[in-house]
Amino acid sequence: MSGERQLICGLDDIEDGESAGGKADIGGRERSLVLVRKGEIVFAYINSCPHIGAPLELRPGYFLTLDRSHINCVNHGAHFRIEDGYCVQGPCIGQSLKPVDALIEDGKVYVQG
Repeated sequence: MSGERQLICGLDDIEDGESAGGKADIGGRERSLVLVRKGEIVFAYINSCPHIGAPLELRPGYFLTLDRSHINCVNHGAHFRIEDGYCVQGPCIGQSLKPVDALIEDGKVYVQG
């Protein structure tokens, strides 16, 4: 399925301003995803901190800081901008989460593998 459009979830499955997890075949391998909804846009990233490669969340689907302003890595407290995955706090400042192309069509969230 690599390279193909893959259905991840319904847009309404992610509350506006909240995050969720998902899985998709990216580059020929199944990858865990970070999804963050801002209105009618969903930002998607590979669920792997650039600092040590570990998953970002402690509980499945919970990726945001308490004030929901950034994506959070629970391992070392790194904070990433939602809009571009750029690290603004923590041990990987200046690095970024790996983005995944996401699109919304007919109320469904798809990613491009």
